[in-house]
Amino acid sequence: MKRLALAIATAGGLGYAPIAPGTAGSAAGVAIYLLTAQWSVTAQIALAAGVTVVGIWAASLAAVHFGRSDPSHVVIDEVAGQLVTYLGTGVGWKGALIGFLLFRGLDIVKPWPANRLEALHGGLGIVADDVMAALYGCAMLHVLIWLVPAMR
Repeated sequence: MKRLALAIATAGGLGYAPIAPGTAGSAAGVAIYLLTAQWSVTAQIALAAGVTVVGIWAASLAAVHFGRSDPSHVVIDEVAGQLVTYLGTGVGWKGALIGFLLFRGLDIVKPWPANRLEALHGGLGIVADDVMAALYGCAMLHVLIWLVPAMR
């Protein structure tokens, strides 16, 4: 069970990237989105929710394994965050690139209340701040699409 949790938490090992593991995890989220972009919004919400819930479980076990509250190897939170960023947007690769940049920036800056959610215990704290940042990113991406419809 621990081996499975670590595989999920590190997004199949992407979290072991020597440089910018969070960016590698986000890139996996972009790839998953692009593979599922034609799914219904309901199916995309179910996918994002599933990745989030399973990610909380996996991140909790990984935090204990690595002996840190938010280990850099855990990147399932970035995968979940990217998927949440794209919910209901229907963007192609151009919009996906913008969504990637929006989410990465918001994940680094962690605007309120994302910065407060980090303090939650275990995997919930690891994942919740990214999902909150992603909700901001999703709203911003929807506004950008409204302002520049060709971005879709």
